[in-house]
Amino acid sequence: MKQHSKRFREVAKKIGPKNYSIGEAVELVKQTASAKFSEAVDIAVRLGLDPKKADQALRGTVALPHGIGKDVRVLVIAKPPKDEEAKAAGADHVGYKDYLDKIQQGWADVDVIIATPDVMGDLGKLGKILGPRGLMPNPKSGTVTVDVAKAVKEVKAGKIEFRVEKAGIVHATIGKAAFEKEKLVENIHSFLGTIMRLKPATAKGQYVKSIAISTTMGPGVHIDRAETGAH
Repeated sequence: MKQHSKRFREVAKKIGPKNYSIGEAVELVKQTASAKFSEAVDIAVRLGLDPKKADQALRGTVALPHGIGKDVRVLVIAKPPKDEEAKAAGADHVGYKDYLDKIQQGWADVDVIIATPDVMGDLGKLGKILGPRGLMPNPKSGTVTVDVAKAVKEVKAGKIEFRVEKAGIVHATIGKAAFEKEKLVENIHSFLGTIMRLKPATAKGQYVKSIAISTTMGPGVHIDRAETGAH
């Protein structure tokens, strides 16, 4: 059985065995952020889905209004002239064959990879390397596109990608504990609103089963399902 640190046990005492409103949950999470580094705030939503079914393998993107408080490192795989567009838009790394070779050799020091459709034939061969790291570009997430400049700007501004895991849970980072309460609340509303809009038509029964937020090193705080409008 996992043994939590004394610090964890102390901050956990502040959290009651109940479901909170989003505002209350954010206040508690901010109070429990006591690590010596800038902790992220993560959200976990357990859904009544069966990810094994193709029509319930939920995935999508959401542009968080206040970003996640992190400088997202973006690599764009593109040929001229799209490579110049990507550089002008603020991509951290831009190239084609040179970066395919670097990835093949084990390099992956980025958070998001964006690619144009014409290079996916070559990039797709690196699926076994990029797939497990969640870095393979995908048209559904907007990371395979001819408009690389728009994609780079959106990711840099706070657009995140999410997908349901095998256990039916969606995890995502929605900001920093140092954010103002209102910014975290707005980010959470935006994220949950997107989850609700993407509800698969084939989903039966209770769609949202539970919601919890936590800091990187802190305990989870449960949010009332009613905050999503779910029944």
